[in-house]
Amino acid sequence: MKTDQLRGITQGFETLRQFARKPDRKVEHCELCHRELSSEHPHLIEMKQRRLICSCDACAMLFSGRAEAKHRRVPRQIRLLANFQMTDAEWDALMIPINLAFFFQNSQDSRVTALYPSPAGATESLLPLAAWNNIVQSNPALHSLEPDVEALLVNRVGQARGATAAQYYIVPIDACYKLVGLIRIHWRGFSGGTEVWQEIGAFFSHLRSHAEIVTERIHA
Repeated sequence: MKTDQLRGITQGFETLRQFARKPDRKVEHCELCHRELSSEHPHLIEMKQRRLICSCDACAMLFSGRAEAKHRRVPRQIRLLANFQMTDAEWDALMIPINLAFFFQNSQDSRVTALYPSPAGATESLLPLAAWNNIVQSNPALHSLEPDVEALLVNRVGQARGATAAQYYIVPIDACYKLVGLIRIHWRGFSGGTEVWQEIGAFFSHLRSHAEIVTERIHA
């Protein structure tokens, strides 16, 4: 039975994906004041177009905590949810065709959006609301997700292969699209090839090394 309805490559956040396709890009500039940026810099979301843009610290600070502004600042905090509760049946009920996906509250559409990376980019899967609500009920930490700018990032690839435990993170939305870009760049052939899986492993190792480990459930 077909478990998802594809909507093609998502149109939002195009800027970050363009950066990911251009690894030789040497100098980036703030898209608001044109100040030169370091390789690690903040991002903002332009809410009307759902476009992710690069920002300097000063410009990003102007939009901190301003939910109704034209732009919203993407946070930098990474949290590893060590005691996340999800059964295989609950995952299957979400109807994601692969074991790697991210979920965020889309304030423009007033719903939770589910996306998974593919060689073509980020692809949306229709998310059964009841299945998602069951997972939220078991994991109150998900109530703390900041709409549009934070996501639940799920990595069940190792678990599916019997190698490592599943990993569940609350991450900035730009980290999710960085992962999408890495997969798009490095995927080769039908199975992806050795290089792409090395890149995915390095990505999650970096996340873990920079994450705050949450060992207790966070209640709203």
